[in-house]
Amino acid sequence: MMASPPIVSRAAAAACALLATVSLHAENEPIAFDSDRWQLTGGRIVTHLDRQTLAGPAFLKDVQFENGVIEVDIAVTGERSYPGITFHMRGPGNHEEVYVRPHRAGLYPDAVQYTPVFNGIGSWQLYSGEGFTAPAEIPTDEWVKLKLEVKGTQARVFLGESDLPVLVVNELKHGPGVGTIGLTAPADRTAYFSNFRYRSDDGLVFDPPPQVTPPMGMIRQWEISQAFEASQLDLEQTPNAQGLADITWTSVEGEPGGLVDIGRHVGRTGGPVDCVYARTTLHADADELRTIGFGYSDAVVMFLNGQIVFLGNSAYRQRDPSFLGIVGLNDNVYLPLKKGDNELLLAVVESFGGWGFMCQDGSAVIQHERLTKAWELRRTLRYPESVVYDQKRGVMYASNFYAGGREFLSKISLDGRIEELQWVSGLSRPTGLCIHEDRLFAVDRTGLVEIDIDTAQIAARHPVPEARFINDVAFDEAGAAYITDSAGAAIHRLHNGEAEVWLEGEAVSDPNGICVVGDEVVFGNSGDGSLKAVNLHNKSVRTIVSLGPGSIVDGIRPDGEGGFIISDFNGRVFAVAAEGEMTELLNTTVRNEYCADLEYIPDRGLLVIPSLYDNRIVAYEVAQ
Repeated sequence: MMASPPIVSRAAAAACALLATVSLHAENEPIAFDSDRWQLTGGRIVTHLDRQTLAGPAFLKDVQFENGVIEVDIAVTGERSYPGITFHMRGPGNHEEVYVRPHRAGLYPDAVQYTPVFNGIGSWQLYSGEGFTAPAEIPTDEWVKLKLEVKGTQARVFLGESDLPVLVVNELKHGPGVGTIGLTAPADRTAYFSNFRYRSDDGLVFDPPPQVTPPMGMIRQWEISQAFEASQLDLEQTPNAQGLADITWTSVEGEPGGLVDIGRHVGRTGGPVDCVYARTTLHADADELRTIGFGYSDAVVMFLNGQIVFLGNSAYRQRDPSFLGIVGLNDNVYLPLKKGDNELLLAVVESFGGWGFMCQDGSAVIQHERLTKAWELRRTLRYPESVVYDQKRGVMYASNFYAGGREFLSKISLDGRIEELQWVSGLSRPTGLCIHEDRLFAVDRTGLVEIDIDTAQIAARHPVPEARFINDVAFDEAGAAYITDSAGAAIHRLHNGEAEVWLEGEAVSDPNGICVVGDEVVFGNSGDGSLKAVNLHNKSVRTIVSLGPGSIVDGIRPDGEGGFIISDFNGRVFAVAAEGEMTELLNTTVRNEYCADLEYIPDRGLLVIPSLYDNRIVAYEVAQ
């Protein structure tokens, strides 16, 4: 089996026995590695690059560090190595750790890593992405400063002399803590430490961590067993089927994001491969086939009501030589649930790198009580991106974004019938639609296309020369068109045949949906996931609401009461009141049902949502 990256849980456990009172030594002074303050747990003192250095792990005997700064110079050869800092060591095998991967520097997004260690299990496969890993350049064969700042449940990691952190840790998984400090690295001379120092500092200031909305449908209530040596089990049989009677079940709750870090609750047996059983109950009101999304490390066998339904191996480098085994909702299984309660049982196997799993109920959806589904069109259009209502004729038009270069607009009745599929042809990947002075305007890759509605013919094309990817359009009372340029980070203005960049700069990043209300242009700024308004006269910009990072504000329509109905393309629809209060009306993100440039018809109480990628338009009646 593969050897574990040296997240030094074994050496750390030895050092934890040395926890003592707060050091009386002066802080922020370099502590030589031949000082009796150090406990060398496999590390050696050697000379490298003209300095006395430490090669391998060591821990301070006399420090109780809570908040402050830890600094050390590192020198690496560029070979596979994991030098770093451990801190808040509060018991055997329980601490926080940050380290670098020199062999992945400059190439991969995880050259710097934060990971918690629970019960001696380093969990880098469970904690990856924003707040846990980051890219970095790490020079070889020279001294580079590694600095860690810690305050409460947050931390920052710096490399070199830069004042900007390479990694911001939004949540230390052990929570606020006090404990000793150590340095971790293999003792094979691929990494060296020099010039170590630390200081306590309760005055460090961090920005508030970003608000994170937990995914819907995460199954968080589980019971888990004690650890067993996997070699002693028949993993393709339930515990009962193989006569395993001495199981002790413990109730646990997964993190808000759904992750169950088994290491928080259960330690390893000491064998090379271990297994824990986890079980929960799924309720169904009737017989159904339900999708469950899941992720795991390192391997899993899944049973439903005693019958095996899935077996998978996601261990490090087992699928291909570069496979990391990072946990995420990357797999799905269809479970044939029976009416009533159903037992879902997992056998979760661990070798190294993190022991955990997550499961998500694929049927999860939020539909506000104000919404009632009216009708749905499936697989008849070609990637519907935008819908607009023609009040004069009592019909709707939809843009079909992709049809192999033969894109078109469709005419649809209010009760969901396609009156004419290819109503207007000759467009190139059309997106946003708008009606102005009884003309239909469509944004496509050639510019703004003007359509004579009565003849269903293209009347004119208005180029937008400086645009990169124009997306949506709206008109003001003077007849000027405002067109978002998502790739160009700008809003263009087209008036009397002349196009210009009307708004750009820090306030405009990946603009998408747009509408004009009174003396303001309201647009979705996907760069920061917000809905913004621009004054038509002085171009001052204000933020109406923020939907959060990753939100793509695609559809924006007035609600007839001074507010808006808006869509996040990822699968969410919100009602935004005039004073800025936001109510979630619909959330279909778990089902991967997207919400593109929607239409809302206030006097009919009809909300119509095109989904683009899954070829669907769905309509809801909205109760007032």
